[in-house]
Amino acid sequence: MTERSELLRREVKVLTFDQYGTIVDMQGGLTEFVTPWLKERGWEGDPHRFVTWWRRTHFENSMIDSLCDRGHTPYREIGHRAVSYTLDRAGIPHTNEDLRWLVSAIERLRPFPEVPAALERLARHFRLVILSNGDRDMLEAAKPYIDFPFERAISVQEAGAFKPHRRTYETACQLLDVSPVQAMHVANHAFDCIGAKAAGLRAAFIDRRERPFGDTPHEPDLVVPSMTALADALCGPD
Repeated sequence: MTERSELLRREVKVLTFDQYGTIVDMQGGLTEFVTPWLKERGWEGDPHRFVTWWRRTHFENSMIDSLCDRGHTPYREIGHRAVSYTLDRAGIPHTNEDLRWLVSAIERLRPFPEVPAALERLARHFRLVILSNGDRDMLEAAKPYIDFPFERAISVQEAGAFKPHRRTYETACQLLDVSPVQAMHVANHAFDCIGAKAAGLRAAFIDRRERPFGDTPHEPDLVVPSMTALADALCGPD
């Protein structure tokens, strides 16, 4: 272990994990799910690109919701709006039932292949918690598909704002009864790591796509290519 890894292992008590895209394969899972549905409707575009449109629209709408700060809109409602816009953009007729069905797929996404074994290793040294933009009931519905006993799943509903609003990370620390410096947030998204660092937490960036983190005063404490590499960095050879 490096000197930095040893320091983090000594001082960090809790690892909080983003769920969508870090624990579960959102892009791959939704692409697989939506491909036959799009084909049935005669759409000849790229399903992977469709899901990218969907996710980007959802992200933009959730950020607008937090910035307006006029009351938290449920993740599921943001999802319905995002899918509806994406279907309109693709020229695909749809019903409200179609929107509900498509968004419900998020609750049934499976973990990336290396995640379960990495979590088992990390659980020997840290408390493990989900901190997600998802609604409480969506996180509860996802538990059988993730099939790992996290200590708890915290929804941003508790704070009333989507990540990366600093209130979400501060609220999580309060609920877990730890100081921010004792918590490390683990995410596949730079914005999520930046939000955690801005709130005083540590952060680990899971760089699965091998992209630069970007120039920011809120650099992550660790940058690793996978959850396996995170466990290697924080647990050593066990």
